[in-house]
Amino acid sequence: MDAAQFQRLHNLEGAPDPFPSLNDPAPAPTPASASAPALDAEEAFPSLAPSAAANRPAAAWGASAGPRIRPVPPPAFTTESFTLTAIDLSTAGRDGKPATLGEIMKQVMAKHKVKIEASSNQLARQTTFNLKSESKKELDKAKRMLLALLSPTVSLVVNAPASTVAFIIGPKGATLKTIRDQTNVRVDIPRRETLASNGYANGNGRSGAATPSGDGDEEEEPTVPVTITGPQPLAEEAQELIKQIIASKTSKTTQRVRDIPVHIIPFVKARRQLFQNAAQGADVQLGLNSSERELTAAGDREAVIRVIETVKSTIASVSTSITCVKFSLPKRQHRLLVNKAVDEIMAESKCAVVVPSPEDPSEEVQVWGRPEDAGVGIAAAMSKANSKFIHEFPLPGPITLSRQLLTYIIRTDYSGKLATANPGVDVYVPNLKSTASTLNIDLVGDKPNVDGAVRQVSGLVGKMINAVKEVQADWLVHKFIAAKNAKKIKQFHDTHNVILFFPPESEEHSSILLVYDPLSPNATLNTTEKMNKLDEVEKEVVKFVSETADVKSQTISVEKKWHDAVKGPGGTTLNAIIGEEKALAIKVGADVGDSTTEDVILVRGASADVDRAVKEIQEIVENAKNDLILSGYSTEFDIDREYVGRIVGSQGGGVNKLREQLGVKVDFSDDGDDFKDAKKKKIATGKSHVKIVGRKENAEEAKRRILAQVEKLADETQETLKIPNQYHSSLIGQNGKYVIRLEERYSVRIIFPREAAEGGEGRTREPLKPDEVLVKGGRKGVAQAKTELLEAVEFEKESNNVIKFTVVARAVPRILGKGGVRINEIKAETDAQIDVDKSVEDSGVVQITCRGSKKAIAAAKALIQEIADQVNEETISTIKVDARFHRTLIGPGGSGLKDIINRCGGPSDTKAQASLVRFPRQGEEPNDEVRLRGDAALVKKLQAEIERLVGELRDRVIIGVEVPASQHRALIGRGGQKLIDFQSKFNVQVQYPGSHSYHSAGKPENEDELASCASENLVKISGPRANVQKAVDEMKNIAKPAAPESVTDTISVPLKYQHAVSQQGNFFRNLRSSYHVTVDQSAMPTKSAVPTKPTNGSAAPAARIDDVGEAPAAEVQWEVTTNYTDAEEGESTWTLKGRDAASVERAKKAVQDAIAKAEAMSHVGFLTLPDRGSFPRIVGAKGANIVRLHAETGADITVSRENNTIVIMGSEQSIQDAKDAILKITNEPSGGRRGGGNGAYRGRGNDRD
Repeated sequence: MDAAQFQRLHNLEGAPDPFPSLNDPAPAPTPASASAPALDAEEAFPSLAPSAAANRPAAAWGASAGPRIRPVPPPAFTTESFTLTAIDLSTAGRDGKPATLGEIMKQVMAKHKVKIEASSNQLARQTTFNLKSESKKELDKAKRMLLALLSPTVSLVVNAPASTVAFIIGPKGATLKTIRDQTNVRVDIPRRETLASNGYANGNGRSGAATPSGDGDEEEEPTVPVTITGPQPLAEEAQELIKQIIASKTSKTTQRVRDIPVHIIPFVKARRQLFQNAAQGADVQLGLNSSERELTAAGDREAVIRVIETVKSTIASVSTSITCVKFSLPKRQHRLLVNKAVDEIMAESKCAVVVPSPEDPSEEVQVWGRPEDAGVGIAAAMSKANSKFIHEFPLPGPITLSRQLLTYIIRTDYSGKLATANPGVDVYVPNLKSTASTLNIDLVGDKPNVDGAVRQVSGLVGKMINAVKEVQADWLVHKFIAAKNAKKIKQFHDTHNVILFFPPESEEHSSILLVYDPLSPNATLNTTEKMNKLDEVEKEVVKFVSETADVKSQTISVEKKWHDAVKGPGGTTLNAIIGEEKALAIKVGADVGDSTTEDVILVRGASADVDRAVKEIQEIVENAKNDLILSGYSTEFDIDREYVGRIVGSQGGGVNKLREQLGVKVDFSDDGDDFKDAKKKKIATGKSHVKIVGRKENAEEAKRRILAQVEKLADETQETLKIPNQYHSSLIGQNGKYVIRLEERYSVRIIFPREAAEGGEGRTREPLKPDEVLVKGGRKGVAQAKTELLEAVEFEKESNNVIKFTVVARAVPRILGKGGVRINEIKAETDAQIDVDKSVEDSGVVQITCRGSKKAIAAAKALIQEIADQVNEETISTIKVDARFHRTLIGPGGSGLKDIINRCGGPSDTKAQASLVRFPRQGEEPNDEVRLRGDAALVKKLQAEIERLVGELRDRVIIGVEVPASQHRALIGRGGQKLIDFQSKFNVQVQYPGSHSYHSAGKPENEDELASCASENLVKISGPRANVQKAVDEMKNIAKPAAPESVTDTISVPLKYQHAVSQQGNFFRNLRSSYHVTVDQSAMPTKSAVPTKPTNGSAAPAARIDDVGEAPAAEVQWEVTTNYTDAEEGESTWTLKGRDAASVERAKKAVQDAIAKAEAMSHVGFLTLPDRGSFPRIVGAKGANIVRLHAETGADITVSRENNTIVIMGSEQSIQDAKDAILKITNEPSGGRRGGGNGAYRGRGNDRD
């Protein structure tokens, strides 16, 4: 009879169950706060009786209505009960043997005056303990001792905001001590200086792995990891106490509004300002994750609460005020209605647009908004959907080929390259997991750009035909093939132009894709060659596959209830079965994919591993069925003490890794003492005892790993090499590339000594002298690395000689050169390495170090010393030169300064000249000092020459001369040659108006005499007075007198005749060439002067290119219309300018004659021929026939290059005569093609040539 039946029998329903079911939650009073209860709280561990006696006697079972059993007064002792779901007995025993539950209970009862009873539920693996004691204090001590002995030891981390750490510690550590005393756990808070460089870190100092605290509320404030280690319930109690302190002291918070409806998100995003106003100026950071449908507010607690409330009320308000309108739109256009387009539509129409996901085949588009805004929203969505051109490019089939092409495009990021090559085009590729029958690449943008991208994709697809192939290999061996043959796989692309694509391991696909890369520079278009390359690579890959282990799959039947036993806590048992190499894939239950049952486990991998794994799984299941407690299994063995420290690892990292992966406990001991910290015991000889406790399979796997590591360490050796310190940098190489290559090649570690910094930092762990190098690793690798290092040292001794010498500090800039040019030239010339130590430059001398062969360093020293000697012999002199003379002394392009140096016997080399004379730069003070630096004799000559030139410049004058602007070009000459010759002849400077330095040259002395001279005619000549006077006289002699004023006359020309008169500009050219007369027009016609062909419907319709039937035979068409019917009215005044009145009069007569001729052109005829084949004969050689026809008929004939129509203008009779003459030419037999027929030609005789 269970407790519930017993209560019903005695009418005691509602009383607490003295033995509560392990599957039902224990009744507990409503907590006062949202925080988890403490371990000593009544709600966490409900007792079998009230914790305090009532004022009046109560029934034993707590019944409130007349119990049938006689009431019993409450006992004089205190009781309490609690339930444990996981009991760890591995650490409670002695001498390495696990204790039993009974022994532990006896131990607790013997130490504390308490009575303990226990009841177990084997099926649920839960145990309920009832404690009874006369003293509440003794009961609490017994309970904590029992929890400590039975619970597994865990490490928990609370990421405490930095501002709360002081409150957790308390005054002089009082708060922290209270927590430790109450829970009997270890609480570690790292010191501030040991944290990460950002100020704080999140992590566990012992294991190196972070355990999240789970609250996630303090994201913006740096946190400090507080580590709690102890029995699980007590550690959780301490964790809760610390969280309560943090919650009471935290001034900032982060809150979220999750699961916002998709159609509401645009409305929320548009109201960001409203939410910021709700913060009332407080510091609140808002974040909206549209994909997660989540809004985050972080900052001051009260402001965040206001913002979140505003967000929630906004969502509720919007949800009730909007409606949905649905319409269909092709799937490809949905791409234009997402991301930024949603915001633009919202801003334009106050409506949100929602489209289905790309995987959803639905074409339905939803527009959400208020009823009065829905129409505008639909219009905005349609406008946005049609705003760009979209091209769907289908990948060629069958679907297998399409996926192969798509794999290449995705894995090589071809879509990104395509978008970069075609700006303005967005490229969208389908997902490889798409189930569509056709895979399309969508190209979106302006049509011209999209067309270019389409051509590029078409070209790629064309090159990839017959360029792909697949090799089948079980997906489990893919990573072994890729790792083992990485170098060969890379060579396939270099030598065969073939790329291998392995599918992602998570997809469990067995196909390896081989692609002949079409984008490679050396790719060929020859199909046969491509297929041959693919076949060669395929053979190699098949060989790779055959060399790997055979793979098989095996399914075993295991009831679902035993699956947890196979997996183990946190998957530790499964990790032990799979092993470190992870060459097995084990799927349990529903992961197998069998729709008929979940009572299966699938094992795939190498045959031997599969057989082993199946056997181990069956043993685990069998042990579980027999209800064996395997967690108490232990194995013990001995290892050499010298390897313990390496196995334990830094801060216990190695042991912690075993514990986390396999769920085992590893203890090291020596002479009965715990060996928990190998660094504290420097024992070099003897044995250390290792004890591993845990599940059998896990413990054996941990033992195997430790012994394998010991075996590897046993082969390790180290050797110290004597290598002079001067060769270390060469052996290490730039960024350590040489030493890293040796370490990787021989699997060793090479340690060079470091110079000790202030305070001793920077030294290596090994006590190395400056000339020692330590090599550590396997014996064979150490020997090979040693040999290569010593050979490298011998080579360095031959080629790495060092010489050091000093030079004066002021010679360094000359040695280095501008931008290091000179020093680099010396390095290239001598093949030596040169280092200039500038740190001692203040002392007046600088040390230079040369490295290389003896010949190289000697040559480098000689070149550097030569430069230094030159600097030592140099002298520096400064002279005063007015800034206004600097430009003249330097000359155009420095030519003046070069002449000065050459005249003084200076060097001709440009670089050497640059350092001799230095003029101050613009804005530099003082601006009138010129520095001379060089050989003393040369400096003296330069100083004298410059002073002489400055004296001449002080005597410089500027005189103006009037030269007509029309003559300036001739006087300057082509490329300014005449001006240069003139200036050189008289040693003067000539400034023409418009030159860069014209205005800066100053005012001429004779400015008053030239007051009437136009500014554009005033030329300035500057230089010594005598020279300037001679140049002025010469300039006046060679300057031609100004041309006399021209004669003008005007004539009115009707606008309707202007086109016929001007003859497309020929008439004006004739006036200039024949009469030297130019024309200015007051107005130009706005309408086209070309007559329009009439459309009377009599013309035969043009044949369409898509007409199926025979086209009718084309005929000659002739249409006549009156000229100037729609011509523009009004007149234009032509101003005729010429040298003399006679020329102007003759030109005016020519204009009048042209107007009369234009007036006589009363009709226009349009002659349309069947084709343009006869046009060359009509035009004639260089238009000869057109000129002849014009002379014979008087008509103006224009042959178009656009169509088959010839336009004839003239009198009614003249155009008829011209038409008959043209038809006569076309009917004559062709005597061969002549030039001139393919272009337009218009002729009217000699007046149009």
